[in-house]
Amino acid sequence: MLTLTPGATRLETLETLWRTGAPARLDPACRPAIEAAAARVRDAAEGAAAVYGVNTGFGKLASVKIAARDTATLQRNLILSHCCGVGEPLDEATTRLMMVLKLLSLGRGASGVRWEVIALIEAMLAAGVTPVVPSQGSVGASGDLAPLAHMTAAMIGQGEAMFRGTRMPGAQALAAAGLVPVTLGPKEGLGLINGTQFSTACALAGLWGAWRCAQSALVTACLSTDAIMGSDAPLQEEIHALRGHRGQIAVAEAMRGLMAGSLIRDSHRDGDTRVQDPYCIRCVPQVNGAGVDLLRFAAQTLETEANAVTDNPLVTARGIVSGGNFHAEPVAFAADIIALALAETGAIAQRRVALMVDPTLSHDLPPFLTPDPGLNSGLMIAEVTTAALMSENKHLAHPCSTDSTPTSANQEDHVSMAAHGARRLARMVDNLAVILGVEALCAAQGIEFRAPLPTSPRLQSALAAIRAVSPAVTQDRTLAPDIAAAAALVRNGTLVAATGLEFAL
Repeated sequence: MLTLTPGATRLETLETLWRTGAPARLDPACRPAIEAAAARVRDAAEGAAAVYGVNTGFGKLASVKIAARDTATLQRNLILSHCCGVGEPLDEATTRLMMVLKLLSLGRGASGVRWEVIALIEAMLAAGVTPVVPSQGSVGASGDLAPLAHMTAAMIGQGEAMFRGTRMPGAQALAAAGLVPVTLGPKEGLGLINGTQFSTACALAGLWGAWRCAQSALVTACLSTDAIMGSDAPLQEEIHALRGHRGQIAVAEAMRGLMAGSLIRDSHRDGDTRVQDPYCIRCVPQVNGAGVDLLRFAAQTLETEANAVTDNPLVTARGIVSGGNFHAEPVAFAADIIALALAETGAIAQRRVALMVDPTLSHDLPPFLTPDPGLNSGLMIAEVTTAALMSENKHLAHPCSTDSTPTSANQEDHVSMAAHGARRLARMVDNLAVILGVEALCAAQGIEFRAPLPTSPRLQSALAAIRAVSPAVTQDRTLAPDIAAAAALVRNGTLVAATGLEFAL
């Protein structure tokens, strides 16, 4: 059980929760502030003054005053009416992350919910009751209303949830886990569905997948460089110091370490008639390093958002105040720049794949990396697959944050589109993992054609990891399983771990 401190939880902790499924709870020290805010909301609900979301309608209906006796019905109706999500359910790991992020937001003591609500979320995480949350239907303002409504529906005994691998009605899932549905008090429904937690969870999942790919791309780029007998001169420290970009400097340093001791490289330091390599080999620090800088910037934004209070209205020192923290523009921007980094990392990697299979560019490697070209096609169509996925990612990288459409009778007249901007990242990560997996297969094949000259010790370890899941392609066979296995090496971090590379987000 991990204990979370609202306002100070690091991305490393959240990634551990996402990858392991560990339960989490709030630090009990935040309880007094939470209960004090809830008491203020309760007083407002019983008062004569209209307070948005406490004793009024919502959105365009904010001018409608609700009687104190109807506040519980108001919150229940809010949840049921907002369960309008469609599409495939969000995966359980990311749904649980969304619940954790909601805990962090409520734990700041500005949302006005009772501790009872927080305790139920904690208990659901501990017991493995995961709401079924359709993945489509949010425009990223006023918060992720539809997805979070489906999360909350399970908490009140409605909707659906997963429990021990079975999809069932929410009330049944809670009962099976020995839990009791909560009856929502004033503002609690609004506090639960107003917020950016769906978008932020999806963006974080995309960020962590993108970082695995960024790390793996350093390994595959080094393998490809040795496969085509490329030069490591462009990695020299002075070149990158003169430009000064931190990501570029870090990428060049990592690549120098990975390639150190390569006898393939040493074999052509003298007498090589080639003056310089193509950009896809020579400019990896500049291109991938720029992507690294984008991912690190996005990480800072998303760590702030993960700890933020993003519902409305908020309980502040001045009273219960309506604002706009639910607008997910920061998340939308972060998702867009993650998408750019994914697309460009794949674009330059795909060119390295194309380089290796082309005998006019690969420095004497056989066509399509097969020892018997003509009778065999080798990795010809594997390269075509990478081209298809590269192009797909380029289209997916089109910005979502620049799109907006008015909703809710023009009350919510500018929206972020953060939800699908973040959600597309999972597909882009999968595509990039395949591109890098194919690059790893091609580079392994190419390096083996350089025998008896070996690559560096660290890259030999990467080759061993590749060959553990994909034998050398000596004659044509179905390569789809090899591609899937190589992509898995990228996604699960095995390829990077084999080299001992330490390259932190």
